[in-house]
Amino acid sequence: MDTYGIIGFPLGHSFSKRYFTEKFRQENIDAEYLNFEIRDISEIKMLLSKHTYLKGFNVTIPYKQSILPFLDDISEEARKIGAVNCVKVGWQDSRPRLIGYNTDVYGFKNALLRFIPEGITQALILGNGGAAKAVRYVLHELNIHTLTVSRTPRTANEISYPEIAPLLPEYRLIVNTTPLGTWPDIQNSPALPYSLLTPRHYLFDLVYNPENTSFMQQGADYGAHTCNGLNMLISQAEKGWEIWK
Repeated sequence: MDTYGIIGFPLGHSFSKRYFTEKFRQENIDAEYLNFEIRDISEIKMLLSKHTYLKGFNVTIPYKQSILPFLDDISEEARKIGAVNCVKVGWQDSRPRLIGYNTDVYGFKNALLRFIPEGITQALILGNGGAAKAVRYVLHELNIHTLTVSRTPRTANEISYPEIAPLLPEYRLIVNTTPLGTWPDIQNSPALPYSLLTPRHYLFDLVYNPENTSFMQQGADYGAHTCNGLNMLISQAEKGWEIWK
């Protein structure tokens, strides 16, 4: 049986296994999708030696960047972004060949364009991990200027959370790429000055479990428009399936 899966840690929040298991059942596809919860990216070698029917896997937090040295090839788009969330596995003489892609770009762009109106020109990206790289890539493609918000700013294009308040009138789109608020820690949220948000603001949360995150609810309390990451997840999952099959 063909095997697919996802690597990350932790994976208790992951929707992918349920999504693909149901997809395989509905479409009568003879395949399985497994959670590979690994504590260190170096465990990928052992995983591949055990699962010789593995044809592809997704990559989630915290391995979207650390997976890169283990790949044999990488798509041009993923190379530019510097992060991979989808890997196609080919086998030759019982040896795996790994090719990395970034389907977060496809998923985020599709979901974002259905959410925001025309006229947004500036955005804040909360977090600076692998998902943030894909978000930044898409926003730049759409000619939306970005600033990254980090607890420890390191570049001229990064600011700290206490610096957000005076920027909010101009930065109407805020994208949360951090895992804050993910089940089971659903009370957590980025440290925004939520009381300064208005109906002119659009909050996109890459978190999809729970459906309505604390980040989204606090924004909605002040009239902001909100969107979770579920549509992004579905779009990137289907794009990944196109790559694998």
